[in-house]
Amino acid sequence: MNMFDINPSQAAPIWRQIEEGMRRMISLGTLAPGDTVPSVRELAQQLRVNPNTVARAYQRLTDAGVFAVRRGEGTFVSEEPTQLKKSERHDTLREAATRYAGTAVSVGATLDDASRELGNSYERVVREHRRKA
Repeated sequence: MNMFDINPSQAAPIWRQIEEGMRRMISLGTLAPGDTVPSVRELAQQLRVNPNTVARAYQRLTDAGVFAVRRGEGTFVSEEPTQLKKSERHDTLREAATRYAGTAVSVGATLDDASRELGNSYERVVREHRRKA
């Protein structure tokens, strides 16, 4: 199963893209509580990134209560994975929206154009993740 893709040319660091990709899979139900997640080495190989980058994302997810590590067994989605706090979710969305708005303005898009494309992209991401499940 292809977990998700990362984009090295994106402004967000790769570890953050991995963290967001995992959170997205959990939110969409692609990964359920108790599911095993790929080892650091497996995901690094699949995404063609440095294992230390994956390890950083996994550590942040573990620290946040999204993942649980069982010695000798592996890493799992926590039985009750925590979601981002409302303020963190707001900050993350605001940062992404600012980048998107900057791109829209730079190409001469109207607010209606930008909003329509955002809605279309949201629906496509949800569909693609459900299809990969």
